[in-house]
Amino acid sequence: MSSREGGFRVGVAGVGSLGFHHGRILQDLPGVEAVGFYDPDQNRSREVEDRLGLRSFSSLEGLLDEVEGLVVATPTSTHEEVATTAAGRGIHLFIEKPIAPTLESADRILEEAEAGQAIVQVGHVERFNPAVLAAEPYLDTPLFVESHRLAPFSPRGTDVAVVLDLMIHDVDLVHNLIRNPVSEIAAAGVPVLTPSVDIANARISWEGGAVANLTASRVSTERMRKIRIFQPSGYLSLDLGEGSGRFLRLKEDIPLLQDRGGELQPPQGLPGDLLDLVEVIPLEVDPVEPLRRELEDFRDCAQNGRRPKVAGTDGRTALALALTIEERISQHVANSRSS
Repeated sequence: MSSREGGFRVGVAGVGSLGFHHGRILQDLPGVEAVGFYDPDQNRSREVEDRLGLRSFSSLEGLLDEVEGLVVATPTSTHEEVATTAAGRGIHLFIEKPIAPTLESADRILEEAEAGQAIVQVGHVERFNPAVLAAEPYLDTPLFVESHRLAPFSPRGTDVAVVLDLMIHDVDLVHNLIRNPVSEIAAAGVPVLTPSVDIANARISWEGGAVANLTASRVSTERMRKIRIFQPSGYLSLDLGEGSGRFLRLKEDIPLLQDRGGELQPPQGLPGDLLDLVEVIPLEVDPVEPLRRELEDFRDCAQNGRRPKVAGTDGRTALALALTIEERISQHVANSRSS
């Protein structure tokens, strides 16, 4: 479907926390006409219409009649129904993560989109984080990755476990960094404030030897989104919350540890402090809002027919890995209770 005069016509389905910000940014995005939104909650619809000045539609079908692209920011359980209805009309889709609650549901979305020649982009927003984008020139065969994604409790997102709510961001991000087949997954987690798992840890191994250790919690007293990437050329430390980072690598004039009789020993005169051994390179970040970047990508892909940075198949892969992590957690809980 090609854009009409006046820009790529986009609507939003669901104006909760994320949907609201999609509507806000779309109104200010060059080459885009923010047509309006649909949300079944009439009180929320009136509130958003007043705050954004964005037109509220009384039905999803009415909104779909007037758009070329749709942001699906409804609860995960409704993604399939909303997305397939739009894709059946050839409407391009931006679907907030996770793409769907099950792989079967994700497959039906992708099949309908392919039949309707509609682009599918999934909202794994960390791919557009300024720190991640600034780190890309320094990436060189990551071998070990450690991430912590901690958040205070909020009722938003609790229709799914913390793995699909929070950890899936890092699952997608790390798998995209390593890009090898996964060989093994181990995981543990527990419910704390909801019937679903609220805190989880996963260890993922890839063919080729890379390993990632991921921790996610939605019952933390602090907020944290940090990731560390270790590779032969050095070490990347990224603060995704602040959108900042640095790259540490061994100074060129510093010799490596020497093997003396089976024991690694430092050469004579080697400084003892880490900062005396390494060069610290602050990452040069472009502080553009990540949500804006991914909506720009959605606009450009829909208008030019190119593959999104986070395509529907990427969203399905992240979902498959996240569901496997949930399965491992279930096994861990069952084994703990039987012992």
